Amino acid sequence: MSTTATVRVRFAPSPTGYLHVGGARTALFNWLYARKAGGQFLLRIEDTDKARSTDESTRAIFRGLTWLGLSWDEEVVFQGANLERHRRDAHALLASGAAYRCFCTTTELDERRKAAEAAGGAFKYDRRCDALAAAEVERRVASGVPHTLRFRVPEGTTKWDDMVHGGIAFPNADIDDLVILRSDGTPIYNLAVVSDDIAMRITHVMRGEDHIANTPKQILLYRALGAALPAFAHFPNVLGTDGKKLSKRHGATAVGDYEAMGILPEAMCNFLALLGWSPGGDIELMDRAELTERFAQDGFLAKASVFDMKKLEWMNGQHLVRMPFETLTPLVIPMLNALGVATDGLDGAKRDWWHRLLEVLRVRSRTVDELARQAAPYLTVPVTFDADAVAKQWKDPTLTRALLTKSRAFLAGDVAWDAATLEAGMRALAEAEGLGAGKVLQPLRVALTGQAASPGMFDVLLLLGRDTTLARLDAALAHPHLSG
Repeated sequence: MSTTATVRVRFAPSPTGYLHVGGARTALFNWLYARKAGGQFLLRIEDTDKARSTDESTRAIFRGLTWLGLSWDEEVVFQGANLERHRRDAHALLASGAAYRCFCTTTELDERRKAAEAAGGAFKYDRRCDALAAAEVERRVASGVPHTLRFRVPEGTTKWDDMVHGGIAFPNADIDDLVILRSDGTPIYNLAVVSDDIAMRITHVMRGEDHIANTPKQILLYRALGAALPAFAHFPNVLGTDGKKLSKRHGATAVGDYEAMGILPEAMCNFLALLGWSPGGDIELMDRAELTERFAQDGFLAKASVFDMKKLEWMNGQHLVRMPFETLTPLVIPMLNALGVATDGLDGAKRDWWHRLLEVLRVRSRTVDELARQAAPYLTVPVTFDADAVAKQWKDPTLTRALLTKSRAFLAGDVAWDAATLEAGMRALAEAEGLGAGKVLQPLRVALTGQAASPGMFDVLLLLGRDTTLARLDAALAHPHLSG
């Protein structure tokens, strides 16, 4: 492959399920590599498995990539539409002598495989059909005897310099003569992939390391078809925290699930990028532009990475803090609406107040969903009281009622509504009662937010304002737990 060629990479998922974390990481690495090099990122849907491929899965792949911000540069290629080219390439290999017709049936092959296993050996096709006389082959073909096309693996060793793992070599003696075209005329995976990559002018094949065993077969096919080899990169597996390959047992693995959980696409890209790549130093938080700027081959890691949900949530929280309010608001509002919270005016008359609320709450939130749930009490009338918070913080109803009544009297008085004045007054009230400030502020917190946890009490008071604060105290004093 020429080093001056324009970089062209592809992400080639099978539409047999949703876009999962490992696939999203592969897509991201391809996208970043293309963007850094000023090349093209292409999308190919490998839909040749008609029994398992679905339109729903294809749409889910499109949605996942779009949510992550991984735009592709040309029309989507559907592998199933290239069947005739796949057949032509297979027959070109037959014509050149690189492949031969195999008339062995599935039953015959299964019997030989079982016999080899019973003898304690590994089955390898013995090329018996390659030894057939040309006249016999022609007779069988003319008689309509079903057959496949097999690629004749040459002697020697197949090597390549992997962008992640360095030098890799496979003895060709360990590679079976692979079927490239089934008896029904449909191509086998390895041929279809090579045919498509050649046609799409792919310069770099970057994928998961579970494809390493396919690579020597594909290199041999490239050479037999007279095509230049792309560069290969095989990224390590993504593991769960138990050290096993990430799967559904570790929780959500579909990208769409994380979107529904309130994970930001910028945070997801940031997190996925660090599963198999490092920018060096202690740098962790990066948006897409920063990722693109720093992305380089020398940062690829050959060691498997661990998908740690707690780390993702932490990183998501950091991106929440960095996000402009204008970008964050459209994400939070639908989640508030889903909670049954009215959001009128948050982009209009209440905009400045809403931004102050977001500023206070987002430093305490890990996900958009969590941010919406924390914001709900400030927008909901009446407040919904958490039963556990009431039971714990209003344990003594008589004392709680007395403290809330005195708090209300202070807050309703001629007092400046600023944090310093409110704090001094509430602490003075607690001292006069012979109590620590927390014994007064915690019952007040539940009265105003319905929750046992919130931002600082004086931030809450400033956000709610005097009128709303007094109205909520009145509602709390009328609560059955305190008024019974």
